Amino acid sequence: MLAATPLGNPGDASARLRDALAGAPVIAAEDTRRLRRLCADLAVQPIGRVVSFFEANESSRLALLLEALRAGQDVLVVTDAGMPSVSDPGYRLVAAAVAENIGVQVLPGPSAVLAALAVSGLPVDRFCFEGFLPRRSGERRTAVAGLASETRTMVFFEAPHRLAGSLRDLAEAFGPARPAVICRELTKTHEQVVRGGLGELAEWAGAGPVRGEISVVVGGVTGPAVPAEPDALAADVAALESAGAARKDAIAEVARRAGVPKRVVFDAVVSNKHARS
Repeated sequence: MLAATPLGNPGDASARLRDALAGAPVIAAEDTRRLRRLCADLAVQPIGRVVSFFEANESSRLALLLEALRAGQDVLVVTDAGMPSVSDPGYRLVAAAVAENIGVQVLPGPSAVLAALAVSGLPVDRFCFEGFLPRRSGERRTAVAGLASETRTMVFFEAPHRLAGSLRDLAEAFGPARPAVICRELTKTHEQVVRGGLGELAEWAGAGPVRGEISVVVGGVTGPAVPAEPDALAADVAALESAGAARKDAIAEVARRAGVPKRVVFDAVVSNKHARS
């Protein structure tokens, strides 16, 4: 069973979560110390075996947990906060259980993605979750460039020390006026929601240290699509190449974003090169 845990406020725990923690034969926990603290806050005394289950040991723990499942024992998967398998351990175990026709249940509850989306004030009819952007600046710029034409509202997770850099890259790719929201420490004592354009938020994040768990919600591109001029297509390819992308990949990405055949983009790059020579 995958069980969502509170993002920070223990009062968000459901009665089902309390019962599951108290009665599960095996609990696979991302952080056993946080699990103990949560159980103490909920006045729950687990009777089952507690197994650490985090990113670095997720693959190596599969055999142990699958053995328990095959023996008919319920395995409760919990992470530090929110829903397991969403940027947290859990996916590999679920996939392995499904492959063996072992039943999987979910105990719904708090989700940082949905909480940030709901409080953002940005459109929620269509959205996508992009998780954490790449750590390396070049890879991050390439990833962000590939999202510049995304029409859905986007939700990202980000580490505090990388927030300013990521916002600057987003502002450069999407434009500084693109609306966005920073959600920090949701449901916790120091909860903070900051709204503004990407450029403004990048300056805010760079002005001082930002701490805590952070989600960033960014509005999608709006308005009718305008056919790109050859010079603009060539410039977009050059921008992706300067960010580290191979030319073939850059042409394919620009073609996807512009909604034109790759040959059109390739011809634009060749024409631009000839014009400059």
